Amino acid sequence: MRKIQMVDLKSQYDKIKDTVNASIQEVLDTTTYINGPLVHEFQKNLEEYLDVKHVIPCANGTDALQIAMMALDLKPGDEVITADFTFAATVEVIALLQLTPVLVDVDMINMNISIDAIKKAITPKTKAIVPVHLFGRAANMEAIMAIAKEHNLYVIEDNAQAIGANCKFSDGTKKKAGTIGHVASTSFFPSKNLGCYGDGGAIFTNDDDLAHKIRGIVNHGMYVRYHHDVVGVNSRLDSIQAGVLNAKLPFLDAYGKARQDAARKYSAAFEGHKNIIAPSICDICDCHVFHQYTLRIIDADRNGLMEHLLAKGIPCAIYYPIPLHSQKAYADSRYKEEDFPVTNQLVKEVISLPMHTELDDEQIQFITDSVLEFLNK
Repeated sequence: MRKIQMVDLKSQYDKIKDTVNASIQEVLDTTTYINGPLVHEFQKNLEEYLDVKHVIPCANGTDALQIAMMALDLKPGDEVITADFTFAATVEVIALLQLTPVLVDVDMINMNISIDAIKKAITPKTKAIVPVHLFGRAANMEAIMAIAKEHNLYVIEDNAQAIGANCKFSDGTKKKAGTIGHVASTSFFPSKNLGCYGDGGAIFTNDDDLAHKIRGIVNHGMYVRYHHDVVGVNSRLDSIQAGVLNAKLPFLDAYGKARQDAARKYSAAFEGHKNIIAPSICDICDCHVFHQYTLRIIDADRNGLMEHLLAKGIPCAIYYPIPLHSQKAYADSRYKEEDFPVTNQLVKEVISLPMHTELDDEQIQFITDSVLEFLNK
């Protein structure tokens, strides 16, 4: 059996190395390292894939979130609602811009931001909602957009983990995650479903004026060289990373299907087990692209299971071990533990198993057998 990786980037690269290498060589030969033709080509190809009017590449996913908020002209003290159960980057940029983070609980079934919690958190100071499409599963964007419309709020989608996922609406229509809110961000960190070989990110919007402002912000506030029209930052996707992403983009749907197939095999092995709640996935699932495959371990030793798997050479991880409201940097007297019952339960139960495009049946069998071995002893 091949060595099990949490994310097997080497095997993925081996299948597309000729295209990747040719793209990198093109950049080296032309020395168009910043804002070269491959950056613009990737931008156009991603716009077409997502069916969104504007993709603005940038240096990383955290920058993408920050720049999206900068472009909306939010003011210090404005309240921004987001999920308590996610990576810190989401709340980090809110605090950096001197906005007021409002952390709320998540839904127990899909682990995405709770619709009821959003409604309860809205005040006259609320200006925006940041839903996170966690672990690759699309949040309930139809409900979130309805709330935003009712209260005149911006919606900034954090799509770092769910590029390629679809959001289905009650009228039967579908839109790609990241194309529904007023603006969205994504990350191309190497382990993402669409990942480069360094740092990278992008911002999406269908708003022409907002896109124009964002294009200035990412380039020191310039539209014409040395003319600084808005306060900006230096955040550009380099051409080598764009070449890598351009080579991978045609395979994104196939990558998603491979992850979904692996998830089905995992969940079939765990079906009905009293100590496991596995992610749900239907036969035609396209709302979840499984950036992570995350179990809930109930009435059993989650930490002991992790030690057992690691001892057998099976990588695994806990995303996320500490709620954001309990982090020193974001602690606030406004938060009460009783406001976060789901998050506080999830951090004690979740464990993520290896998930990537190159998992084979032998590896999945070994992983699932090892999980069941520990829980059945």
